[in-house]
Amino acid sequence: MKRILRFLKNKYIITIFIFLIYGLFLDDTDVFSVVHNLNKQNQINTQNQNMTRQLKETKKTLGLLTNINYLETYARSKKFFKQENEDIFVINYK
Repeated sequence: MKRILRFLKNKYIITIFIFLIYGLFLDDTDVFSVVHNLNKQNQINTQNQNMTRQLKETKKTLGLLTNINYLETYARSKKFFKQENEDIFVINYK
């Protein structure tokens, strides 16, 4: 008990303790906001990687669309375009 009181009488230890409490919990950049920002940064990096992958796929498809045969195949399979006197049936499997 006397040892604890001795630490409480030391102004340096009290100052360091108050500074740590303020820095860890009360400041604008406390531990919780730093962890939240790091999680948000990881999510944004993941989204960025997905968007980059999708952009590469789209550029590849755009390059292939210059070929008229591929253009017709793409329009018929992805956009459900049809020729005259033709019916298209879309079957969805669950």
